[in-house]
Amino acid sequence: MYAWPASEVPALPGSGRDLSIHDTATGERITLTPGPVARIYVCGITPYDATHMGHAATYNAFDLVQRVWLDTKRQVHYVQNVTDVDDPLLERAQENGDDWTALAERETALFREDMTALRMLPPRHYIGAVEAIPGIVPLVERLRDLGAAYELEGDIYFSVESDPSFGSVSRLDAEAMRLLSAERGGDPERSGKKSPLDPMLWMAARDGEPSWDGGSLGRGRPGWHIECVAIALDHLGMGFDVQGGGSDLAFPHHEMGASHAQVLTGERPFAKTYVHAGMVALDGEKMSKSKGNLVFVSALRRDGVDPAAIRLALLARHYRSDWEWTDGLLREAEERLDRWRAAVSRPDGRSADALVEEIREALADDLDSPAALAAVDRWAAAQSATGGTDEGAPGLVSRAVDALLGVAL
Repeated sequence: MYAWPASEVPALPGSGRDLSIHDTATGERITLTPGPVARIYVCGITPYDATHMGHAATYNAFDLVQRVWLDTKRQVHYVQNVTDVDDPLLERAQENGDDWTALAERETALFREDMTALRMLPPRHYIGAVEAIPGIVPLVERLRDLGAAYELEGDIYFSVESDPSFGSVSRLDAEAMRLLSAERGGDPERSGKKSPLDPMLWMAARDGEPSWDGGSLGRGRPGWHIECVAIALDHLGMGFDVQGGGSDLAFPHHEMGASHAQVLTGERPFAKTYVHAGMVALDGEKMSKSKGNLVFVSALRRDGVDPAAIRLALLARHYRSDWEWTDGLLREAEERLDRWRAAVSRPDGRSADALVEEIREALADDLDSPAALAAVDRWAAAQSATGGTDEGAPGLVSRAVDALLGVAL
């Protein structure tokens, strides 16, 4: 599966700062010090609706991570999946009288268009669940051979008890895990499981649903968590730098994925750092496909909204915060974009060297994008009021805002 085209990231004078970021698994701030190639895996969409503002906010956060790393002169090895077969996709296709593969392809294509418009840097590897199946089957077989998986009425489950460190990513108690499992795709009430929390690795073929040859597993399709494990291990290996996604993925998805990988390899950790973005609400409720309270990037673009303004609206809220999308927030972003573009359009300006360092410092401080925007606001206000004598300053500001914030002026 192909990703989307990369926008050019301008080179800036000097070098950026190492990123200090909140780690869900420890509850503490950690300074990331990757090697020459920083490795990151961000969980992708299930393509039955794309791309709402919750998606956009999450991918914006991890785009900033990449930009901070690139500014330190590192390369970035970024991997993202697409869960292009799963119950919600099949259910939506049935509701709409649509072919599930056509629905997945259509929504994935729209997601690519939205990511391109928002200047999100693409992954090096963009892998669908279906194309990953040949690599998933041997992992499930190995877990079974290790005694970490068992069969229940043809389905294959992972035993969470096989991983002594299970629970170390989300740090939740058993009751909280059980409730979230029921809410987020698990089946804790199914009888016959060794533990209510045990997740499915391989679903045996169901009538009227797609299935694939699973070798000794029989025909079926993969579970959600093992999909990302197979892709990450194949392209990044164990101990990659950041596992990212929305805060709703900490449990069960990232918890289960870590356990799968650690039992498979006998190594720890699966990821060195777990980073999660907050949820976006509309009219007081979390924006979600199940509730239908979605604001789509593509709809805003069709209405003529500049994608740079959409991105500025996302940047105006700290990535870990839960926040609410409003029309007023978008208007503020559009006004900010106009001010910034007017400021950099002058032929000369106030020195911008200090501003570049302010943006770098803000982003290195747990991706504090609101502080970065405030720094540019101050420069733009002074520039508009008095101007300056530095002919290169407007161009430097444009390059810095593009390179570090992904906003084209």
